[in-house]
Amino acid sequence: MEMENTTVPFYFNFTMFVIIGHYRYLAFTFCLLLYSFMVSANLLILMVILQQRTLHEPMYMFIALLSINALYGSAGFFPRFLMDLLSDTHLISRPACFTQIYVVYTYGSYELTILTIMAYDRYVAVCHPLHYHRKMSRKTVYRLAIFAWAYPTCNLTIIIIMVVRLPLCGNDIQKVFCASWSVVKLACISTSVNNAMGMLMAIITVFFSFFYILYTYLRIVLICCKKSAEFNVKVLQSCLPHMVSFGVYSIIGFCEIVLIRSNAEDLNPLAAVILSLEFVVIPPILNPLIYGLKLPEIRRHILTLLLYKR
Repeated sequence: MEMENTTVPFYFNFTMFVIIGHYRYLAFTFCLLLYSFMVSANLLILMVILQQRTLHEPMYMFIALLSINALYGSAGFFPRFLMDLLSDTHLISRPACFTQIYVVYTYGSYELTILTIMAYDRYVAVCHPLHYHRKMSRKTVYRLAIFAWAYPTCNLTIIIIMVVRLPLCGNDIQKVFCASWSVVKLACISTSVNNAMGMLMAIITVFFSFFYILYTYLRIVLICCKKSAEFNVKVLQSCLPHMVSFGVYSIIGFCEIVLIRSNAEDLNPLAAVILSLEFVVIPPILNPLIYGLKLPEIRRHILTLLLYKR
C-alpha cells in the first residue's frame, strides 16, 4: 500500500512560485488586469462579428473562432494561476492537473489548426477569387471549423490518457501550471512509448500545418507578382494580420518546446516563469489587437459600438 502511495501522488506541487515571493500581490494585480483585458478584447471582437451581418463571411468567422479559443485557453489557465499567486501552498489535485494539461494543450493545438484553415481561406480568396463563394460555402466553413476542433481533440485525448496511466515517483512540477512533459518526467518507468507517440502527433499536426501555411503564402506571393500594386495592397491588408498571428505563434511555440525539453534548473528562474507564460498570454492579447486594429471592417464596427455606448 505504501508503494502505491509513492507512485500515484494525488497532488502535484508547483515549485516555481517560490521565486515570486513578496512580489506576488503586484504580480496578481498585473495578471488580473491582463486577464480582464484579454477577456474584454476577445468578447468585443466576438460580439462585433456576431452582431454585424456584413461580417458573416468565412474570414471573420474564423477570427471569431480565434477569439473563442482565446477565451477557452485563458479560462483554463488564469483563474487557477491567480489563486496560486495569492496562496501560500501551490498544490493541485491530480484530476485538476490533467484537466489543465488538456485545456492548455488543446488551446494551443486549436490555435494552430484555426490558423491553418484561415490560410486556406486566404489562398482561395486570392488565387481563386471567382470560385471563392462556391469553395468557401457555409457548409465548407462549418466542416473546416469542426475539423479545427475535432482533430486536436482526438489527438490530445489519446496523449492525455497515456500520461494519466503512468506510475509516478514524484509530485514536483517545475512550472507554474501543469504540462504533459513535466508529468512524464516524473514517471517511474520507461516513457519511450509516450515520447514516440507524442512526437508522432506533434510532427503530424505541427509540420503539416506549418508547411501548408507556407505553401499557401508562396502561392499567394506568386499571384501577387503578376498583379497590380493596387491588388497587392488589398491582399496585404487582408493577409497581414494572419501572417503576424502565424509568425508570433511560431516563435512562442518554438520557445515553449525548447523550454519544456530543457532543464528548468539551468535557466534563470524569473526568465523561465516569463517564458512559460508567453504561450497562454501573448496570442489571446495580440490577436484581438491585430484583427481589431488592422482590418478596417472590424475596426469601424468596434469604433461605432464604443462611440454609440458612450
